[in-house]
Amino acid sequence: MNSSAAIPGVPVLYERFGRVGGGLRTGLTVIEHAAGIALAVDVAVVFASVIYRYFLHDPVDWAEEVARALMVMLVFLGAATALGRNHHAGIDVFRGFFPPHWQRALVQVAQWVVAAVSLALLVTSYMLLEDTAGQTTPLGLPHGIYAWPVVVGSLCMAIFALANAFEAPRPLAFGTLAGVLIVFAVIAAWHSYAWESAPSPLLLLLVGFLGSIVIGVPIAFALAFASLVYFLADPSLPMVIYSQQVAAGADHFVLLAIPFFVLAGLAMEANGMSSRLIELLLRMMGRLRGGINLITIVATAVFSGISGSKLADIAAVGGIIMPAVRRSRQDPNETAGLLACTAVMAETIPPCVNMIIFAFVANVSVGGLFVAGLVPAAFLALLLAVVAVWKGGKVDPEHLKASDRSLTQLIVGSLVALLMILMIGRGVMAGLATSTEISAFAVVYALVVGGLAFRELTTKVTVRLFVQSAAMSGSILFIVAAASGFAYALTIEQIPSLITGTMIDFGKSYGSIMFLLLATVVMIFFGAVLEGAPALIIFGPLLTPIAAQLGINPLHFGTVMVIAMGFGLFAPPVGLGLFATCTMTGTRVQDVAKPMMKYLAILAIGLVILVLVPSFSLWLPSRFGMN
Repeated sequence: MNSSAAIPGVPVLYERFGRVGGGLRTGLTVIEHAAGIALAVDVAVVFASVIYRYFLHDPVDWAEEVARALMVMLVFLGAATALGRNHHAGIDVFRGFFPPHWQRALVQVAQWVVAAVSLALLVTSYMLLEDTAGQTTPLGLPHGIYAWPVVVGSLCMAIFALANAFEAPRPLAFGTLAGVLIVFAVIAAWHSYAWESAPSPLLLLLVGFLGSIVIGVPIAFALAFASLVYFLADPSLPMVIYSQQVAAGADHFVLLAIPFFVLAGLAMEANGMSSRLIELLLRMMGRLRGGINLITIVATAVFSGISGSKLADIAAVGGIIMPAVRRSRQDPNETAGLLACTAVMAETIPPCVNMIIFAFVANVSVGGLFVAGLVPAAFLALLLAVVAVWKGGKVDPEHLKASDRSLTQLIVGSLVALLMILMIGRGVMAGLATSTEISAFAVVYALVVGGLAFRELTTKVTVRLFVQSAAMSGSILFIVAAASGFAYALTIEQIPSLITGTMIDFGKSYGSIMFLLLATVVMIFFGAVLEGAPALIIFGPLLTPIAAQLGINPLHFGTVMVIAMGFGLFAPPVGLGLFATCTMTGTRVQDVAKPMMKYLAILAIGLVILVLVPSFSLWLPSRFGMN
């Protein structure tokens, strides 16, 4: 059945277009399943490569290149799927400051910005395809295996972007389009006929980015639009470089760990592994003072060691905890606030997506950063637990039963889940394989072992898992891809050098601790404004070398930056993660903000302590020789 049309309570997509809308919905279903197939084949390729390399001692030379090409396909088809379903993350809080009659126009302008980016990617990616015709990869495969997925994905994005834009009433759609085209024509004419007084490409880059954020353009497209404006304003830059940079941002083997860990986490939820573990915690700890609060902390910590996605963790934990909270007549706002804070606490528990992103952009060891994040996470969990017990109460254990499963069944089921966590942890700490290879094992374990143990994974559910994971991963990784072009523009303008010089002078004048505190504040602010990951992508490669020059260990710096980013992401009033948490828990931000302040306060204290005491981050890596 067709996508959202088959889901009760979800509006039918593109219903204004009649038969064409039906074709769009069918096309969306085909594309999202194609993205799911790309993910499934990618898992199979990486898993088979690991088996051949480590067990049969016969490496598959072409596996990494094919896996990277499939990843590019996954990113662009997944991003198109997310666009078709309006699932790309953006911030609309700033739009609320405008008069109501302006807001509809701003929403429509945002749609045109997304369409402009999609069309530009389509045109320039086709130029890239022509430019690389006849070229081959180092192993002799045609270079088109990387270029074609960008072209096809960009075409799909362009179709859905235009369909989204034209869903508005015609006067609004064409009126705002005319306004956008007039602004573009004026700026183009200004640059052509009065270039001496025209705004610089750098100014247009910043205005394009900030303006896009203010009107609610999804983060990935705001980054891509800003770099598009920059490329158009600088005639010395060939436009083919635009799509080349975006494609390069999606073409990294280490980033494959992100969709794999997301898939593993969703598989655990679908086959019942997560529900058994959380229900066991409820029955064992629910009778304690602050028991539900403690369970929330422990459950989030456990599942952060599986999925890597904080929103996936919140969905898994909140989906079981919140019904128990309401059955026992506890305050759901209190629990929702704590749940959001546990996501901050768990940001450095491997295999966190943001840890992988930071390690990638800052050129830091993924395994080292994973190990460095464990003690800080445990320290923050302990601080949260103290407040949770202090403010918590006791509940009737009978209210906490979510099923009729026996305690033995829950224990056995939980052991299956815990074995997967131990497998991931052992692989990371011992350096037995790369994070991508470990994540492929985690997927196979969750699907095969979990499926055989609980027999709750049907073929239909498994297909949906791959489709959902591909869309979620595509929207995450498209942010990384779009940020690549943005970072390229900043590099041309020598912004990294300027920031480096200024921050080094600041660090030398006030000391490395003050530099680290300043960097923490910067990351908290931009973690809230930029939806987390883009803040790491932009500032990670800029600030990490400065920290190293000032004598700050990169692993210590990385853990602090990731936690600070998470603090901003889940803190009111702007943090997108808090809005997502409230949506998942059926609460309101304004009701959750006050009870969560005590938890945020203790996290802020803990973060300052982590800044001042590097040993929290460096003790465990030193034990494993990873410093």
